[in-house]
Amino acid sequence: MITIRPETKRDIVAREALLDEALGAARFAKTAQRLRDGRLPAAQLSFVACDGCKVVGTVRLWDVSAGPGRPALLLGPLAVASRWRDQGIGAALMRHALSAAAARGYAAVLLVGDATYYARFGFSAEKTAHLWLPGPHERHRLLACELKPGALESASGLIGATGRPAPSPDLAALVTKLADNDITPAARRARAS
Repeated sequence: MITIRPETKRDIVAREALLDEALGAARFAKTAQRLRDGRLPAAQLSFVACDGCKVVGTVRLWDVSAGPGRPALLLGPLAVASRWRDQGIGAALMRHALSAAAARGYAAVLLVGDATYYARFGFSAEKTAHLWLPGPHERHRLLACELKPGALESASGLIGATGRPAPSPDLAALVTKLADNDITPAARRARAS
């Protein structure tokens, strides 16, 4: 049985592996990624779909501005592991994320994606005609969904990242942790003595 729940720190490795499998390294070169780099997702708006304990789907929302002084969210990436595709998991994640965003008082969600797929969730390019991303993108793929009617009325300008900055990783601690995970328990005991 598939369940959707908030993402936790324990899910990060599985989520990243899922995104690597579903989207590949090209995901890091996308213009929408520039809005996520160095930022944390919007508070309480990251979700995973699980089959038991296994993460099989993911979606996150990010704080952005839809032009000056107009708060919004950027959705993405949305991904489902190949073995679990075509079972409605992506659609369930979308509905869950949009419902959670509305419940938290957000008025609009933006994304870059296939208009045919996202139209069923209320997304279109109609409200993004005068918005642009900080880099190359296909204009017809910049979509928006108003969670509150009129939220993007007359929206124009650059879509910018406004979310919380991600803390800088302690690289020394990370290297030590990775090294500790790469050695056997016997080698760890020998190193400790």
